[in-house]
This record gives sequence, structure tokens and C-alpha cells, in this order.
Amino acid sequence: MKNLDEYPFEIRPLSEAEGGGYLISYPDFSECISDGETVEEAISNGHDALVATITALEAKGFPVPAPNSGGVASGKFVARVPKTIHAQLTTRAKAEGVSLNSLVLTFLAEGLGRREHHV
Repeated sequence: MKNLDEYPFEIRPLSEAEGGGYLISYPDFSECISDGETVEEAISNGHDALVATITALEAKGFPVPAPNSGGVASGKFVARVPKTIHAQLTTRAKAEGVSLNSLVLTFLAEGLGRREHHV
């Protein structure tokens, strides 16, 4: 089995509505998550979940991702926006004769350019 300490993880606090404590996830494994009341407990439980995930992948003959393979930008992400903004973007894209993706990409690029210029 690979050196589990090489796999990056993310920890975030859980709100009271989510049950409190901390959630741990591994970017290299989309479905490998765990939690704990404390950060230390979340890390320990996460380690157990990672072992179980890798063991299951190996038992089924599936490839096990290399450490840090989940951090590579795929060029794709999903963003949830209010329906009113979605409607405005769709209307603007149609008026300009471009796809919604092209319009949003243009807005993002322009915004990043302005931010880099002012930073």
C-alpha cells in the first residue's frame, strides 16, 4: 500500500446544523470523507477511511490514484448561482450570440485581470 501520509487532505469545521465537529476529505479520492469531534479525531478517522478506500479499490482491481493527483486543475468546475443571475447570464449570452460558458469565462478572465492589475 502507498504511503498514506503523502495524500493531501482538507479539514473544515462543520456547522451545528451539520452536526458540529470537523469534516476531512481527500482531494485524490472524491468519495473518501470522514469526520470527528476534534481535528485530531477527524484526522484519525480520515486515515481509517483512506485505508478502507484504498483497500476496496485494490480488492476490486481498480487503480489507486497517486498522491496529489486530485489537485491537478481539470479545467472544469460547477458553480451554483441564484436563478435570477442565471437568467441574466443566459439572456446576455443570447443577446451577444455566445454560449453561456463563453460569457462566464470572459467575465471570469476580465475579473481576474482587474484583480491582478490592482494587487
